[in-house]
Amino acid sequence: MENSDSQKKEEGSQKRSPFDLIMNQIRRKKSFAERPQRSSVSRFFRPAENEKKGKGNPETKESEEKPEDKENIGPESEDASLADTEVCSVVGWGRVKQFIQKLGKKPDSQSLSLCNCGLTATDVVELATMMPFLTLLEDLDLSWNDLIGGALKALTFHLQHVNRLKTLKLSNCRLTAEDITALGQAFEYIPLLEELDLSWNSYIGGHLSCLTEGLQRECRLKTLHLVDCGVTADDAKSLGEALVLLPSLEVLDLSVNKHLASGLQDFAPALRNAPRLQVLRLHMCGLKQDSIQILGGALQHLPDLQTLDLSCNKEAGGGFKEGAAQVATLKGLQSLDLHLCCLTDEDMLALTQVIPLLSDLKELDLSSNKKTGVTVQHLFSRLRFLPKLKSLLINNCNLTGDSYRTLVEAVSQLFELEVLSLSWNKCVGGNLKSLLDPLVQTSSLQVLKLSSCNLTGDDLVDLASVTKSGELAHLRQLDLTYNDTVEDAGWAHFFQDTMGLKELTELDISLPPSTRRDASPWIDSLQGFLIRLPAISEFGLHRWVLTNQQRECLESFNNSHKRSVHFDCYHSTHRAGQGPLEQDS
Repeated sequence: MENSDSQKKEEGSQKRSPFDLIMNQIRRKKSFAERPQRSSVSRFFRPAENEKKGKGNPETKESEEKPEDKENIGPESEDASLADTEVCSVVGWGRVKQFIQKLGKKPDSQSLSLCNCGLTATDVVELATMMPFLTLLEDLDLSWNDLIGGALKALTFHLQHVNRLKTLKLSNCRLTAEDITALGQAFEYIPLLEELDLSWNSYIGGHLSCLTEGLQRECRLKTLHLVDCGVTADDAKSLGEALVLLPSLEVLDLSVNKHLASGLQDFAPALRNAPRLQVLRLHMCGLKQDSIQILGGALQHLPDLQTLDLSCNKEAGGGFKEGAAQVATLKGLQSLDLHLCCLTDEDMLALTQVIPLLSDLKELDLSSNKKTGVTVQHLFSRLRFLPKLKSLLINNCNLTGDSYRTLVEAVSQLFELEVLSLSWNKCVGGNLKSLLDPLVQTSSLQVLKLSSCNLTGDDLVDLASVTKSGELAHLRQLDLTYNDTVEDAGWAHFFQDTMGLKELTELDISLPPSTRRDASPWIDSLQGFLIRLPAISEFGLHRWVLTNQQRECLESFNNSHKRSVHFDCYHSTHRAGQGPLEQDS
């Protein structure tokens, strides 16, 4: 009898429902979950590994399994352990989802962007506890949360749970020296990291070695951004020493570190340890004449370099007459940015010998070098040797009449040109037609910038005439700002006659800050103009004074024609019948 009772009891134990097992575990985990979970919730927040297996929701899986299969799983303790793992994962992902949605973001098991979410140190601690449920995470962006500085250590320790991480962005987070040290120590947890962005954290300056000392040999880092990090001479030296551990580095951005130049003597030679470097940005780094020569010696070791940005280094002027020759070794260079470098005539003559040798060059920016207005003419005459050139920016270069005419001749041979900026060159005014004639020979122009060029009414008539014949059909952006020299009749003709710009999305005709003018002489022709531009979405009208009725007409245009044009203009207090228009102050 005892044997019979014992046998029945044992059979009853073995035939316990799988649902009962899981429910028991849910009750045990209730305190961990901090809230009751319904089966409908767990159904949608199955951990990512189930997605990889492609076996559907946990409830579906259990309902499809036969009772006899359950009996073969093993002892009750193994069932309980499995159920325990199931519940932890489901509940954990539910917490992650709730946390992310609270911040107005969408949960994703591979990419988590909490950029500019107002995160606090407490949020970082909470996020750290969720790392075990984000094992598939590859991209993490916490940028522009300036309240998390000093709390990063709470997170970095848990990065061991996300060892698939490839991208980590922490720009503008007010990171402290302790944060940088903790991040350096966490490199061993994230061996697959390819992109690191620490830009706009000025307290990194003087402590960069705390980061570089944690780099692992054969690190896979490809992209490193350290913009405006207060990099010192010692930091530059530490970074140079660390380059030997970064053989895969392709993008290095050290822009807006004004004291970098003082450590360039130690840093530049170390660039030979980054032979795969494709992008080097040293914008506004306090480079001087001798810096250009020092850097020039390192360029020969960067055969794959495609982008070189040395812009806004005002004290570098005069250094290119000696250092420009090394640029010629960059046979694969596609983008060269030298704007606002205070280039001298000697610099420009040296660059004239070098730049035409860069046959793969696609982007050239020489803007805001006002002393080169005459000598740049020699470079323009050789632009025909750059058949791949797509972007030419030479605004505010104080071009002379001869330089402009040479440029016009060169443009006729730049068949791939997509972007042309001539803003702030007054010589264009009254002479636009000579430039438009060669421009129409290329069907690729997408951006034309003619801000503050002293344009005349005749210039706008010529521009409108070109569009009538279907030329410039691919133009997308047209900048005509700060041309207060155009009389009202010129604007009226432009809006009446311009057509064929089917791809134009942005047009700006804003006036200079000190100017106010009545838009009434041409406003009536504006609606027809907009109808003929089906793609336009941005229209700049700053400092053109409109009546309330005229503003209402613009606002009703979108409703009437099912469009979404954004009219960027000032409000006017003028009302119909109140007399003259009131100008904004």
